Amino acid sequence: MTNLERNRKAKESVVDEIRDRLSRAKSVVLIDSCGLTVAQDTALRKSLRKADGVEYKVYKNTMIEFAIEGTDFAGLKEYLKGPTAVAFSYNDATAAAAAISKNLKAMPVLEFKASAIDGEIYDAAKTKAIADIPSREVLLSRLLGSFKSPMAGFARLIQAIAEKNGESAAPAQSAE
Repeated sequence: MTNLERNRKAKESVVDEIRDRLSRAKSVVLIDSCGLTVAQDTALRKSLRKADGVEYKVYKNTMIEFAIEGTDFAGLKEYLKGPTAVAFSYNDATAAAAAISKNLKAMPVLEFKASAIDGEIYDAAKTKAIADIPSREVLLSRLLGSFKSPMAGFARLIQAIAEKNGESAAPAQSAE
């Protein structure tokens, strides 16, 4: 086997790896991490590992282009300029963007390029907006809290009426 054949097989392996990750991902976020120091890159990778179901990897743009060809992610091709890092989110569609967004203040050179969620392609500004959406669990707990709040208020009102009626009924009984 020649070096050319080995290189080709290695590249095919990388493209297959990207395709596999894309097939399992609920969302994909492209970022420009050029200019990060080694310490910042290490901190970013560590924070993304802590995020639930998020995987972060740096690939060559040409490998990503081959992998997204003919898929729902093909619209990301126009954003593949310059160094590109990819964050795949497998459980929560907003998890990768949110985890990256938490690092933006500490790492001002870090920038969103684009993202893809459910076949829709979003630019950097829309990706930033998506990053600000709370997780599914937070949204569900807020929804349940909003259901609970009126019921708790209603229960307190009924309690107050019952106590008031109980107080006015007590003197009437003692008078008899």
